[in-house]
Amino acid sequence: MATTHDRSNPQSDNPQSGYVQGSLKWAIAFTASLGAILEVIDTSIVNVALTDIQATLGATISEVGWVVTGYAIANVVLIPLSAWLGDVFGKKTYFVFSMAGFTLASVLCGFATNLPMLVIARILQGLFGGGLLAKAQAILFETFPPSEQGLAQAVFGVGVIAGPAIGPTLGGYLTDTLGWRWIFFINLPIGIAAVVMALLFLPSDAVKRKTKRQKVDWTGIALLIVAVGSLQTFLEEGEKNDWFNSGFITILAVSAVIGLALFIWRELSIENPAVDLRVLRHRSLAAGSVYSGILGMGLYGALFAVPLFAQGVLKFTATQTGWLLAPGALASAIVMILLGKISSKVDARILIAMGAVGTTLVMFQLATITPQTGTNDLFLPLLWRGAATVLMFLPLSLATLGSLPKQDISAGSGFYNLTRQLGGSIGIAILTTLLAQREAFHRDILLSNLTSYDPQTNERLNALTGAFQSRGVDAATAHQQALTSLSQLVSQQAAVLSYADIFRFVGIVFLCSLPLLLFLDKGGAKAKAPIAH
Repeated sequence: MATTHDRSNPQSDNPQSGYVQGSLKWAIAFTASLGAILEVIDTSIVNVALTDIQATLGATISEVGWVVTGYAIANVVLIPLSAWLGDVFGKKTYFVFSMAGFTLASVLCGFATNLPMLVIARILQGLFGGGLLAKAQAILFETFPPSEQGLAQAVFGVGVIAGPAIGPTLGGYLTDTLGWRWIFFINLPIGIAAVVMALLFLPSDAVKRKTKRQKVDWTGIALLIVAVGSLQTFLEEGEKNDWFNSGFITILAVSAVIGLALFIWRELSIENPAVDLRVLRHRSLAAGSVYSGILGMGLYGALFAVPLFAQGVLKFTATQTGWLLAPGALASAIVMILLGKISSKVDARILIAMGAVGTTLVMFQLATITPQTGTNDLFLPLLWRGAATVLMFLPLSLATLGSLPKQDISAGSGFYNLTRQLGGSIGIAILTTLLAQREAFHRDILLSNLTSYDPQTNERLNALTGAFQSRGVDAATAHQQALTSLSQLVSQQAAVLSYADIFRFVGIVFLCSLPLLLFLDKGGAKAKAPIAH
């Protein structure tokens, strides 16, 4: 006798396993991943359009920076709350609501007529987007059995890994051809498609009534906003305000520390917290989340440094910089899919170690840059960086979350994704500061060697002076222009040396992170299967 399957129930296809079967699970995977891809791309797509936005809306450089900062702050505040919100309103309802809200907020961004309107719309985008990333990964872990998690997480990982590189490419092209507003309008058709697919394919909610009757942990939510919001703002604005020389930044640091301490105490002392920190009792989740922060620093930090080098030193346009990163994004996507087919058969720790060592070698290769470095010199290192990052990202997700009991996956995924986002912010803050400090250091060293007693300096100065005089400039002016030109050459060389320093720094961090692998589970098929509930 044939059995009728209700596709709204993920357990109807196979009650014994509790996982979705057949083609429906892949429709769910694509739907969830599409929402995550949109969120990740919008993290970086705006960066290349800030100059155009500044000119259109009449803002200063520091003011327009809040278009990025506002989104980042809202995003990290919502990520850890996504598990609780999914439990209260239902996973499908919350995901659809977040996707629809993100799409509408994107449209508001495109229609913004002034900077405050754009910043508010970007904050709304970040709030809704925070519910997409962690929830998408949790949906996949709850939909697929352990033996198929590799491919499922590969589909999700393609967007998360390639998104930071796709964003500048797409943003640069749209800004140069159609205008900056289209970097937001492009989300409309994709967002509508994602909402429709979510309504059609995601399993219906079966919300427990007792969850709805739980008292809302407003104190915990408020402390989370203070702690994570202050920390993210501290990281985003610290370099611009000269860190602790600014009273504003000092207050943010104190607020973040006190808020975080009170938040942890609160969430561990009540029965129904807004963020379940007790999931960190799982050793693999705790170690994997720490390593996720390091991965975020390498993933976002390195991708932050390369465009700056390309545009600041090599004088690339936004579109050229985007295309420079595109091959690495493509390599990530290809390796992600290939790795998804074998990840369940290989010890995740071995793959992560290979990725960390590979990334270290790439960073050391990038550290050999010179003022003459061009696209051809960067092609292979960036290609290998894209491939090596995947060797860490996919196995780390499986090793960190794959062995969690099913009821802890949402909370664990939220915390895991939060550490990667914060790791990226911390990495960018550290590298930005390090870049400025090392550039000043190298400039001082180079200038100390440029003296009137140095024959090579005099020879170069005389050659430059003669070159300017040959253009009809008088001797005094030619000498002054030669000094200016020499100063610019020194600044360029100092910049190159400082970028080399931060590439080496990222490589060393990945090498030092290897002992953390001892605390991870093997992942893949060898990990303990999540317990259905």
